[in-house]
Amino acid sequence: METFLLAFIPLFVAIDVLGVLPLFVALTENLDESRRKKLTSEATLTAFIISILFLATGKWLFSFLGISESDFRVGGGIVLLVLAVYDLLFSKERKINTEDSVGVVPIGIPLIMGPAALTTILILVDSYGYFWTVISLLINLFIVWLVFIQSKKIGKVLGKSGSQGFAKVAALFLAGIAVMMIRSGITAMLQK
Repeated sequence: METFLLAFIPLFVAIDVLGVLPLFVALTENLDESRRKKLTSEATLTAFIISILFLATGKWLFSFLGISESDFRVGGGIVLLVLAVYDLLFSKERKINTEDSVGVVPIGIPLIMGPAALTTILILVDSYGYFWTVISLLINLFIVWLVFIQSKKIGKVLGKSGSQGFAKVAALFLAGIAVMMIRSGITAMLQK
């Protein structure tokens, strides 16, 4: 049980389903319930497929491309920072076409399975092996799916202005996480 928790908790924090929820609600607020459920399953499946592919090929891909985990953190941090700034400044201009596949991008990638989660997966494999990493990944993605399925109820509790306010606060935290990833990546580069 201890090994499971040691593998589960870092991935839970990296995925940050409660931090991603307001962004999910904002991206799907104009969708009907059946489309929202379909999109939730699509996003969770996308995150699972990408994480398994990354789990299987991540280290080889990094080596082949000459990318270090620090490089990946800095690049991922920049992407997250751009997403956060865009959400803070231009969220009213965002229009969702229900025919578009927002379940794949941006919800599946990079909101659920972003650079922090992908990097965490590589670290977990080194520390706890493939079995515990995959188990913790599956349970974390089930939690994401469950929270997103219930997002309408959570949205009703928060109300529209509460959801929008929460989304802005989440975007600020996302910007902070992005800067932390950039800082930690640069710090690791300078220590080599």
